[in-house]
Amino acid sequence: MLWTKTQDFLASISNVSLPFVYAGLRILLVIAAGFIGIRLIGYILRQKERLLTAIYESKETISGTTSKRMKTITNVLTTIAKFGIWSTVFIIVLDLVGINVVPLITGAGILGIGIGFGAKTLIEDCISGFFMIVEDQIRVGDVAILNGTEGLVEGITFRTITLRDISGAVHVFRNGSINTLSNMTKGWSAYVIDIGVAYKEDTDRVVEVMRQVDEEMRQALAYQSKMIEPIEIFGVDHFGESNVKIKARLKTLPNEQWGVGREYRRRLKKAFEHEGIEFPLPHRSLYVGDGTKSFEAILKNASTQ
Repeated sequence: MLWTKTQDFLASISNVSLPFVYAGLRILLVIAAGFIGIRLIGYILRQKERLLTAIYESKETISGTTSKRMKTITNVLTTIAKFGIWSTVFIIVLDLVGINVVPLITGAGILGIGIGFGAKTLIEDCISGFFMIVEDQIRVGDVAILNGTEGLVEGITFRTITLRDISGAVHVFRNGSINTLSNMTKGWSAYVIDIGVAYKEDTDRVVEVMRQVDEEMRQALAYQSKMIEPIEIFGVDHFGESNVKIKARLKTLPNEQWGVGREYRRRLKKAFEHEGIEFPLPHRSLYVGDGTKSFEAILKNASTQ
């Protein structure tokens, strides 16, 4: 009799505990699958990061920029993947312990819609910032023009870009509000120069002197690493009132165009003075028509009166 009651009691305990054991094992399996999924996604993203870095690093003018950009993208994608996986694991665990997750999912969806409408500009800024970084449109240290404002890029986040202009003023732009973006130091930079000389000068000789100055400057230690190509001379570009303008371009490393351009102008002025090439001054010619008195006659009449 006692043995029979003991067997019945153990059977009842096992019947009650087995579902909990199975549920616990399922929960552990789901959590383990979440960990494995995160590790697997992290491994895939790191391999993609190394591959893309190796492909694009050789094309970069400044070493290390591709690595930084790819690392930023990898970190963002990893964070998004972790959030998605752990959210799914949390919902599955709640379902396994017997909690109805349908109202929770519905409420989360409604809450997400409300937050989406309330934070529309924030979401727009973050999405725009993400694609700016992914597409490598702009980087810290670039000189850019944003919505007509030119300056040095001091900071980039997924929400804003911070720009400091030449006067020292700091401008903060929301990524979603940027309509026009011009990067002046992407890969390489250029200094465009218009040289005005007198009409009497031989333009071929002027071009020859410009090339000589460029060659001497590219041989100088301070500038040979900054000037990546010989000067490009496009030729006579404009006939002014008192001068002929010759347009040229100096191609340099990013952010080096202004220093190189100023030094080139300084050297070119000295070379023109040495060669006797004239920088013309504005002048006007006065013509007296046939139907008017000469200037000399006007003076004589004025003196006799």
